[in-house]
Amino acid sequence: MTLRLGLTGDVMLGRLVDEQQLHRSVTAVWGDLLERLRSLDGLCINLECCLSTRGRQWRRTRRPFHFRAAPEWAIPALEAAGVDCCALANNHVLDYEEPALRDTLDELDGAGIAHAGAGATESAALTPASVAVGDCSVAVVALTDNTPEYAATATTPGTAYVEIDVEDAGTRRTVETALGQALARDPDLVIASLHWGPNMETEPPEAFRRFAHWLVDEGVEVVHGHSAHVFQGVEVYDGCPILYDTGDFVDDYAVDPSLRNDRSFLFEVTLTPSGTPVELRLSPTEIADFAVHAAGDEAASWSRDRMCELSAPFGTTFDREGEALVCRLGG
Repeated sequence: MTLRLGLTGDVMLGRLVDEQQLHRSVTAVWGDLLERLRSLDGLCINLECCLSTRGRQWRRTRRPFHFRAAPEWAIPALEAAGVDCCALANNHVLDYEEPALRDTLDELDGAGIAHAGAGATESAALTPASVAVGDCSVAVVALTDNTPEYAATATTPGTAYVEIDVEDAGTRRTVETALGQALARDPDLVIASLHWGPNMETEPPEAFRRFAHWLVDEGVEVVHGHSAHVFQGVEVYDGCPILYDTGDFVDDYAVDPSLRNDRSFLFEVTLTPSGTPVELRLSPTEIADFAVHAAGDEAASWSRDRMCELSAPFGTTFDREGEALVCRLGG
């Protein structure tokens, strides 16, 4: 029997999403995808906000946006969808300073939701998360090249920050430390969740491709990228899926009429019982009313065509199955 591991782009539950959720069902944010999410054997997201009602907005450097959601509804919503792991290495986890970050960590711990990529120290931020997907053990390492002022140090809280440069000795040491911890647990699957690059870019730079290939060579089997707010192409390298950017899953952002940052996919990796990725399934999604939904016909067609176009330079092809795109990984 195969297993289904879901991956999403940015889940931003703050600001207008937070306002709406305080007056509607906690599961409303998942729209008509709730049962689909709950049916997965595992689900990992990038949590693009802190979960707290405390703290003050970061003002030490210029930050135009600050994202914070009330744990009273956000935690039950994550639990209802079956979220197993939150990547926290991003440019919003410290938006309300240290108290809100600590609340986020405590709230997730209290709910039994694994997390990686941020912590009370750099060592804690680099510590991989451990997740059970069926009978498979999964280790998740989360890293970011965004917002260096949010980087954790030996004595201060923050994110697992790295430069995306395989030639940089410091980057290699940091990543090898995190991956070494992950591999020491002898997991069935290793995921690298990367919040990398600037907003609204539709293609990864060559440096990202080199970095992703190096990660696979070092033992990573799924690369889960996010940050651009728009999805990018998929590459299959040595049988492993590289999702350069999974776009936005839930948020309240203004929509670019050309780049359509309100459209993306639920990315599902099919695993063998021993944890080998064998298939990637992309189900089109779109954001409306501050919630995620299965994409309508026009949006789904646009997203499928766009994904095929963006993935073609990597030699990646898809089959069509119903509304979804499917890529065989050869595992």
